[in-house]
Amino acid sequence: MAKAQIAKIGGRELTLTNQDKIYFPKEKVTKGDVLKYYQMVYKFISPYLKDRPQSLRRNPDGIKNGGFFHKDAGDLAPSWMKTFKINSEAAGKKIDYLICNEKATLAFMNNLGCIEINPWNSSLGSINKPDYMIMDIDPSDKNTFDEVIQTALVIKKLLDKAGAKSYCKTSGSTGLHIYIPLHAQYTYTQIRSFAKGLAVLTQKELPEITTVERPLNKRKGRIYIDYLQNRRGQTLACAYSLRPKPGATVSAPLEWKEVKKGLKISDFHIGNILKRLEKKGDLFKGVLKGKTDLKKCAKKLGIRQSS
Repeated sequence: MAKAQIAKIGGRELTLTNQDKIYFPKEKVTKGDVLKYYQMVYKFISPYLKDRPQSLRRNPDGIKNGGFFHKDAGDLAPSWMKTFKINSEAAGKKIDYLICNEKATLAFMNNLGCIEINPWNSSLGSINKPDYMIMDIDPSDKNTFDEVIQTALVIKKLLDKAGAKSYCKTSGSTGLHIYIPLHAQYTYTQIRSFAKGLAVLTQKELPEITTVERPLNKRKGRIYIDYLQNRRGQTLACAYSLRPKPGATVSAPLEWKEVKKGLKISDFHIGNILKRLEKKGDLFKGVLKGKTDLKKCAKKLGIRQSS
């Protein structure tokens, strides 16, 4: 039987189970440690969660297996917890998503086994218009991390040429994520069209080490520049999310001057990210505050935009 305890978080009463269960064996990080981390980082992570449907990636046994995704989780939610139903053509029904607007909701998700936090790119006020565009630099096991960095810097160079401000973070796994603030001005289709054009331009500059081919058998050991992260309902680990990977690594926002040879994913983990935040603050806040004119950017780069 699961060991349970009652906790009061933000005025809400929660039943927490198995808080001493080991999630990261080498680091001896427990389920309870994961929950405590998210409570401590809440003021930094909460802007990237607020009013966004959550795709729950649950790892109730810790990192010893891949876990599973659970989107239709509204039936598990206590009566006080915010949820939102969204029609899914793929599922052929409405999916009842959790909305994480409180510390207690985040703790509830962690208690379900959520080590990683995966919010939508768009929020409830403009569910079909994302707040940002994402370029996901996804290496194969044959690529070096220096090649990932090289790819990120080419994308930044192109975005600088286009006049677009960009923000980079580690994925916490093997790659890097680049975000472009959009302030809910464009549809997923418009954003994906620009992202594809940017990916193609990047691949032309780095044909030996990058590809825009999604099927694994066509990548041939090259870095996949994933522009399809800009699809409705597609999610990835947000800023300050832990990843269910050895080392208890965190998806950490970076200063562009840090994106250079020698950077390592393992530099950022549950044991040091809070000290980094105390020193540098939230390096990613411009993602939610900035605004980019994609049409002007597309024109400068010669990218044909979908209307």
